[in-house]
Amino acid sequence: MKATVEQLASISIFAQLQSEQLASLQPHTVVQTYQVGEIISHEGDRLPPRLYALIQGLLRVSKTAASGKETILRTLTSGDIFAAPALFGNGIAPATVMAEAQAQVLMVDREALLAVIQASPEMALQMMAVLNQRLQQLHEVVHGLVSERAIVRLARLIEYSATEQGTETTAQGACLTLRLAHYQIARSIGITYEECVRLFRQLHSVVAYSRGGKITILDWERLDAIAQGTIEADSLPVTPSKK
Repeated sequence: MKATVEQLASISIFAQLQSEQLASLQPHTVVQTYQVGEIISHEGDRLPPRLYALIQGLLRVSKTAASGKETILRTLTSGDIFAAPALFGNGIAPATVMAEAQAQVLMVDREALLAVIQASPEMALQMMAVLNQRLQQLHEVVHGLVSERAIVRLARLIEYSATEQGTETTAQGACLTLRLAHYQIARSIGITYEECVRLFRQLHSVVAYSRGGKITILDWERLDAIAQGTIEADSLPVTPSKK
């Protein structure tokens, strides 16, 4: 199925293009739907020379170590691009991308995209900005796994998810739009499932976790202080586990 002009316009790097430019890309597009749990690309796969972008849904990007341990690098939402090496690099998928929810993925042939970039150089700058942001995020992930305490990494992940994906105001506090299960969080910050559960009990006065991965921020100031390392998180009381 070919993409519509509206679908192309929903991708962040295409937002400033004229309708005529978007229409010129249409014949060179493919839109594919993936169900929950389906793999879009495996780490190490050879990818066709295309731009990959998410139109709708959620995608999980992860890497697996030689030991078999999986680390979730990020969660992609509508408008995000991914698998940059297929467009600019060696064509080898740097990570595994899997559908966390039913997802529509847009693919645009490289040659057609380069023709549009030549006519609209500012789009190349937008793409560079996106890729630079990804590199910075990856650097922060690696640095955090090596040098930061687990509770600091958890606080930073919650803050990042709130900032990037948004929150909904509730009577209890600011509820993250993105749902994050314990196992997802654990794999994102390099800890065990059990440790993740324990950390949420320790943070019970700062954030609330409920069934389905619903996270509500109760105290932004204290969460930020923990994320910055200015509060000794060990001083927070741990709620007893439910029997």
